[in-house]
Amino acid sequence: VCVSAQIEYLLKKITEAMGAGWQQEQFDHYKIALNTSREGLSAWELIDLIGSGQFSKGMDRQTVSMAINEVFNELILDVLKQGYMLKKGHKRKNWMERWFVLKPNIISYYVSEDLKDKKGDIILDGNCCVEALPDKDGKKCLFLIKCLDKTFEISASDKKKKQEWIQAIQTTVNLLRAGSPPPHKEARQKRKELRQKLLAEQEELERQMKELQAANENKQKELETVRKQLEAAAARAAEEEKKRLQTQVELQDRFSLELEREKMVRQKMEEQVAQKSSELEQYLQRVRELEEMYKQLQDALEDEKQARQDEETVRKLQARLLEEETAKRAELEKWHLQQQQTIQMTEAEKQELENQRMMKEQALQVAMQQLKQLELERKEALEQYEEVKKKLETAANNTKSWKDKVAHHEGLIRLIEPGSKNPHLITNWGPAAFTEAELEERQRSWKGKKATSE
Repeated sequence: VCVSAQIEYLLKKITEAMGAGWQQEQFDHYKIALNTSREGLSAWELIDLIGSGQFSKGMDRQTVSMAINEVFNELILDVLKQGYMLKKGHKRKNWMERWFVLKPNIISYYVSEDLKDKKGDIILDGNCCVEALPDKDGKKCLFLIKCLDKTFEISASDKKKKQEWIQAIQTTVNLLRAGSPPPHKEARQKRKELRQKLLAEQEELERQMKELQAANENKQKELETVRKQLEAAAARAAEEEKKRLQTQVELQDRFSLELEREKMVRQKMEEQVAQKSSELEQYLQRVRELEEMYKQLQDALEDEKQARQDEETVRKLQARLLEEETAKRAELEKWHLQQQQTIQMTEAEKQELENQRMMKEQALQVAMQQLKQLELERKEALEQYEEVKKKLETAANNTKSWKDKVAHHEGLIRLIEPGSKNPHLITNWGPAAFTEAELEERQRSWKGKKATSE
């Protein structure tokens, strides 16, 4: 198979041998059609292309045939130049017309161009030289070829042929001195090396594309893993919500029994239950908002680029919520200490207790308003209802005296106890499965993968 570069070189040589101009644009269109169909042409297809006249329009068959013979002699037979010239004899000193053929290391001369009757050879090496001679003995366009053992006087037909022969012979001698191959062989080797280089670059490019494709598949797998983790987290959140609702039903049943036995505190407990029902509705509203946020997040995960931005947003939101939670916890601890001090000092009369109760209710309302800002976190809501359950059980066991009931009722104000000093993070779905150090490590890993993909 002859590749497109070799086809272009061969057609260009034949066109120049015919004396026509090379049409590069026409061959470029032909090369585009050739590359889209196959790698190159076979020998018979190349012969059909030359014979079709596509690149030799206006030339007769004899001219094309002569051009092919000339290119064949140069590329296959290593004939650098040939033609008729006059040669001076060594013995008779007469001038005879001979057909000279120049090859990389020898000049052969024949009686005629049919190459049947060979008369001699001029062996060329690095010690040979060629010189131009002035006209003499009625002969013009003379030049001299000097070898180690002989000297040859030759007369060309005109000055142009003389200069061409001198230049061709001198070039051949220079190549022999440098030990270089003929020009067309050297050009062939360079074209071969260029094709090999281009093939190696193409293979390297294909290898890089495969590596990029493998990296992209790995990223897709990582995104799929994150999506499955989010789905698992949503399932756990649904299970916890189910348990919370079941616990709420049990608490309501116990509220009914306690209210029947405790008629004296019935009205107060109903107010608290009404208040807690309102809080429950607000919490359910927050849960619905969280479910809506989860659906939006799940839709966003389908887009790879949007998933990366959402991941950064969630991490920043977690950091901000942790800061707000720390500030609110400190404030609620302050209120808790004040409530404990007030309870120790409420050993006075009923009226004083009633006044203190009103003050605590007002403080409780302020604390509840502040607590509404943290109701986005489900863990706080669960802790709040667990605290209410404990306080109701305490109210059932301590109904012996009005003073104990009032004191216990004031204890119900403590809605939020100081949480544990666990360094774990708290997210919208509950305790996170990683610490701040692990979060920073995941951020560095994510940024490294992002830089690699870009």
